[in-house]
Amino acid sequence: MKKKTVDNRAVMKRILKFTKPYSLFIIISFLCSAISVAAQLWVPILCGHAIDYMIGEGNVNFQGVTTIVISIAWATAVTAAAQWILAVCNNKITFGVSRDLRNQAISKIQKLPLSYLDRHPSGDLVSRIIADVDTFSDGLLMGFTQLFTGVITIVGTLGFMLSVNALVTLVVVVLTPLSLLVANFIAKHTYHYFQRQTVARGAQTAYINEMVEGMKVVQAFGYERESLEKFDELNQELQEASMKAVFYSSLTNPCTRFVNNLVYAAVGLAGALYAIAGGITIGELSIFLSYANQYSKPFNDISSVVTELQNAIACADRVFQLLDEAEEVQEKQELLVSDGHVQIEDISFRYVPDRPLIRNFSLDVKPGQRIAIVGPTGCGKTTLINLLMRFYDVNSGSIKVAGKNIQDVTRNSLRHSYGMVLQDTWLKKGTIRENICYGKPDATEEEIIAAAKASHAHSFIKRLPKGYDTEIAEDGGNISQGQKQFLCIARVMLCLPPMLILDEATSSIDTRTEIKIQAAFARMMEGRTSFIVAHRLSTIREADVILVMNDGQIIEQGNHESLMEQKGFYAKLYNSQFKEV
Repeated sequence: MKKKTVDNRAVMKRILKFTKPYSLFIIISFLCSAISVAAQLWVPILCGHAIDYMIGEGNVNFQGVTTIVISIAWATAVTAAAQWILAVCNNKITFGVSRDLRNQAISKIQKLPLSYLDRHPSGDLVSRIIADVDTFSDGLLMGFTQLFTGVITIVGTLGFMLSVNALVTLVVVVLTPLSLLVANFIAKHTYHYFQRQTVARGAQTAYINEMVEGMKVVQAFGYERESLEKFDELNQELQEASMKAVFYSSLTNPCTRFVNNLVYAAVGLAGALYAIAGGITIGELSIFLSYANQYSKPFNDISSVVTELQNAIACADRVFQLLDEAEEVQEKQELLVSDGHVQIEDISFRYVPDRPLIRNFSLDVKPGQRIAIVGPTGCGKTTLINLLMRFYDVNSGSIKVAGKNIQDVTRNSLRHSYGMVLQDTWLKKGTIRENICYGKPDATEEEIIAAAKASHAHSFIKRLPKGYDTEIAEDGGNISQGQKQFLCIARVMLCLPPMLILDEATSSIDTRTEIKIQAAFARMMEGRTSFIVAHRLSTIREADVILVMNDGQIIEQGNHESLMEQKGFYAKLYNSQFKEV
């Protein structure tokens, strides 16, 4: 328990740092809470005085009562205005902090290494940024709305009661620890279960995201029953954690109400006896009974706030875990001006520490050369591309572009030197035009159309309802896989950087269209260093150098003719694709 308390304090300190930019609103909120509470606490005193003005047959002070009624109306108006300003300030603080937290989380994701994103389901990240921040903001809003007011009400009530009668006030003070003990008991038990609830919810969101994205595969392989069983397990885990969290949090209201009634009864009994003895008037007794009720109520509210804050802290902790992840290795600020010369010097790399993949790999690529990379699945082709783009850093050795180690230049300038078309297409929700000019937002209409024509995308775009202004769904869900690849190729043709990476770039295109695309690629690759990953070996016959990889190493190297003459691994691969059945 001690460790969790320390963690809670650390999380609370970080939350308070996020509220610093809104210090002015916090001050105004605090002042409005004080004004609202003071006005509300003044009303029972006015009512008590009004009662004393009306005690005794025919002894009603109408002038005094009228003055008190007017004062009560003013107090009510002041309370309403203060609470309205309080609500505005609290919403400004809460939703401002939530916005800042989400901005930092998204910014952090941009800076995280791909290895982190590979290890964590996207659904869990979405859950942290959306659901957890929403829950956190709800708890924070309750904290500012009820915690401030509750604490001020308790302090103010005690002050007003002391000003009326100290002896009856002592009865209230003696019973106060009961409320504190109840709140502490509930707080200790709720945090653990709310933390389990947020973790289970994140796992469930990740699984739902995974199943929805792969629904075609799920149905194609008849995996519906198994996926439902797995979802039931995750749902059951979430249900159990939620039930226990809700159980302990639901103890708040009945427990605090019980304590409140004890306080009210004690004050009523003590005040009545004291009134009989002539120590206080009937009006003052009514003041104490009203204050006893007002004094106890904030403990109920604060206990509810503490429960919500435990949930909010658990959610905030998950977001802070994301923010605390190690970012990509700090880069130097030198910019790269690429001439297309790439030198790979004795590099080694492994994704998992005990499983080496690329070992002692060296390559010297001259400007304008077309380098084809072939080999069996898992041999390191795509890994080499990831290293060239610096999505991952090598474990040893170096990669140089234009004579500069890529770790000595900014990632942004390095990646701007490459144009990349992958086997896995990605399009954002928006128009066809926005997707083509993704890497060059200031491109002219003529440049966009020229790039689309060069990639053979123009003809199908013109057949769409709104042409280049046609809206495509998330990840291009309303166009075919081949059309998506056309657009990805057009995106690169628009930028035309000094180096190109084509990783199975025509895998979703029919053979006839592939011939046209290869011709377009040939024009695009003229004078540009190009790395081509291909399984269909017919597409790389014109490459200047073909690298044959196996188990992370180059086992053969040369052009198509020389490799065929060697009758080695490449020749076997090539012949296996064209062997007559």
